[in-house]
Amino acid sequence: MSKFSFFSRVGKTRIVPIGFKILLIFILLLLISNISTNLITIRLSQRETIRLNNKIMVEQLKDLYSNASNQYQIYQYSRDKNSVKQSLTKAAETGFSNPNSLALGVDPLGKLEFVTCANKESYWHEFTDTEVLDFLNSQREAGIDEGSVAFKTFIGEYFGVYKYQKDWNYYLIRAELRKDTKANTNRIYGLMALMIVLLTAGFIVVGYLIISNEFKTVRSITNDLYEMNRRKELGLINLDNARNDDVTYLAASFNALSSSVNNLLGTFKKFVSKDVVAKAYTEHGVALEGKQQELVMLFSDIKSFTYRTETLGNDIIDVLNVHYDRVIHKVHSNAGVIGSIIGDAVLAVYGTLESAESKSYDAICSAWDITRVTAGLRESMIARRQEIEKKRQLTESEERVFQAVLLDVGVGIDGGNVFYGNIGSSEHMANTVIGDNVNSASRLEGLTRIYHLPVIVSEYIKDEVEKSSTRFTFYEIDTVQVKGKTEGKKIYFPFDNEEMDPNLIEKYQTFEEGLQAYYSGDWKNARKLFKQTELEVTEVFLERMGNKSAPEGWSGIWTMTTK
Repeated sequence: MSKFSFFSRVGKTRIVPIGFKILLIFILLLLISNISTNLITIRLSQRETIRLNNKIMVEQLKDLYSNASNQYQIYQYSRDKNSVKQSLTKAAETGFSNPNSLALGVDPLGKLEFVTCANKESYWHEFTDTEVLDFLNSQREAGIDEGSVAFKTFIGEYFGVYKYQKDWNYYLIRAELRKDTKANTNRIYGLMALMIVLLTAGFIVVGYLIISNEFKTVRSITNDLYEMNRRKELGLINLDNARNDDVTYLAASFNALSSSVNNLLGTFKKFVSKDVVAKAYTEHGVALEGKQQELVMLFSDIKSFTYRTETLGNDIIDVLNVHYDRVIHKVHSNAGVIGSIIGDAVLAVYGTLESAESKSYDAICSAWDITRVTAGLRESMIARRQEIEKKRQLTESEERVFQAVLLDVGVGIDGGNVFYGNIGSSEHMANTVIGDNVNSASRLEGLTRIYHLPVIVSEYIKDEVEKSSTRFTFYEIDTVQVKGKTEGKKIYFPFDNEEMDPNLIEKYQTFEEGLQAYYSGDWKNARKLFKQTELEVTEVFLERMGNKSAPEGWSGIWTMTTK
């Protein structure tokens, strides 16, 4: 991989970089340390704040008590109670520090003698917390005239201090709304959290830069290993800028081992099919095993191979290698695997690597690709001959060699239920496909010589491709009973609508009309229609029929006498 990713996987396992783990542990420890330290500090500060608030409220209550005593003396002369309330209210308000600070005088029955609150929008009519009032009265009866108090109001819970004023016969209370102090605490929490986030972010950046630099070699090695796993092949770790440490030594040792394994794996891949290589890589071994599968088999053979071998001698190997280099590439590019190479013939299998639904389509695409690359090889040979003939004529021996290298192939395709797997022994095994449909693919390839067609497929292939694609039009060619079989089998020519001459469509349609006449025994009309098509495929039918009529008991099935 060119870029490191935290979401890399090996199979279903998520791989987390070791540097990231170290950084994460560092961050978690840093957060735990900061949060716990600040929480403890805030808790201690909160207690100290409450203690100081109580101390301040006690001092303010003392002042309010003295002021109430003085106002009582004044009241004895003036009898102006409103003036007394205004004076007490003004004295109490000088000590307010929070939005809902409160001072009040409440008699033993709960009547408010005076009340003032920093929040001027609140309206106080009576002291509603009767439980607290009963507590204050009981404390006074017990001889306790002052202390701490907490009481509920219509805007929330208050806490503060109180003192009984004997002259006025009511309790002076100085209190703060609890949610005001909590709001201050929450504000401190918010500032603390912001500071922790900012400091942590800074430490993360610094930590990431330090750890990233220290683990640069590890990250480079890990990326190379991830890429090897993705490609499912061993490679070499790039150590150009690696540090001189034990990690680099470990990577260098891996490179030496990788080179040795790659040499063996490269040899192994050349002798077995791609699916066996993939299985050996993922399961770390190959066993003697196999199973019944729905597969498609493609059989390709070089025509007139005996003549070519006699003419070229040992040079036939070079020609075959050039041919197979192109053929095998086309098989692999269409999701096929090479089942076997037998002299001039190739058996390819489809459905072992990709979706089984497209195996017949992939096989036909391979068949046409094989015929095209073979035609391309012939064209290059013809072009070479033309260059030579500009200077001189070919000799008789050169002419024979030229004809021998003009390779032409036939391709037969069939599919169905076959055995696919490894057979042999623990000392030597081979990957193979066994079944009647394998033999059928070979016989269909043999029919390409008889019908002068490059590709012939079975009805199984036709039916499967027509379910999912319109690229190919399948023209019925004949119904034949091959040697060793008791039933006739329809064979088809897959016409490639994207590549082949559209003018041929009308000819093949006329051919099918003639074929139906041939099946029905109307050989006279069949001959007429076959001759109109001017297709090479009709030659075999015209030769069969000659000038005769259909034989007695004609079923439309032609029995082959050879394989």
